[in-house]
Amino acid sequence: MQGTTVRRRALLALAVATAVTGVAACTAPDRSERPGPDDRGVRGGSLAALRSAERATERAGSARVASTTTMGSLMSMTARGALGWDGGITGTLTLTYTGGTIADTMRRLGTTSMEARYLPDAYYARMGEKFADKAGGKRWIRYGYDDLEALAGGSGAHLGDQMRSTTPNQSVKLLLSSGDVRKVGRETVRGRRVTHWSGTVTTADVTDAALRKRLTEAGVTTETVDIWLDERNLLVKKVEKARMAGGPMTQTAHYADYGVRVRAERPPEADTGDFEDLVRQGSGTP
Repeated sequence: MQGTTVRRRALLALAVATAVTGVAACTAPDRSERPGPDDRGVRGGSLAALRSAERATERAGSARVASTTTMGSLMSMTARGALGWDGGITGTLTLTYTGGTIADTMRRLGTTSMEARYLPDAYYARMGEKFADKAGGKRWIRYGYDDLEALAGGSGAHLGDQMRSTTPNQSVKLLLSSGDVRKVGRETVRGRRVTHWSGTVTTADVTDAALRKRLTEAGVTTETVDIWLDERNLLVKKVEKARMAGGPMTQTAHYADYGVRVRAERPPEADTGDFEDLVRQGSGTP
């Protein structure tokens, strides 16, 4: 019974954590070319630079990503890999859980690192051999984006929509909603000359309804956002900090090799278990 409970908790926790990792790295842009209500706090050159960053990132189509994320006592983790967003998110990340309750759960399952493959309709998580022994020999778990809405309390709702149409510029969108966005100046990040922008976003002031809803559901009231743009107006680095319902959240991400070729293959069907089926088995539901 205890093993079944651990497995079920792992499935639920990893569903959210793996999806959130992709969403945090890559979230859908505002495609409008016209200044809207969110632009009132951004003037002149600031607005032009941030709008250019939105468009440049969308056109690039893919990038290599390296990020670290901490979410209260839930988890701390790193992610490395490449993601594409032309026609829906695709790509592969290696996720390593370094702390928090999710890392503890993963240790009980024999591993703290896994491969995640993102495809337009679902993502796949490769678990360790110990988990496979408890899941009928299946080494991969498939999480359909539509199925995420069934997560406990509806906490997975909207993740599928967010991940099907994405680019790594959520931070730019947030800054366009900031009333105090400012150009910090020229700096060097990993040997590259970049321009640093910073601002504070209040959820109540975000007029993009979908974005405001996601922040509200996560319990975010304010968030500080810093981004670094290169000479092509592409994101080189971002840092986001917020206080969420589950505790403080910090994410730092570096982006490189825009336009890199991205591949993500579906794992063999015979070696893949479906999230819904595995949860149903774990709960004893027929």
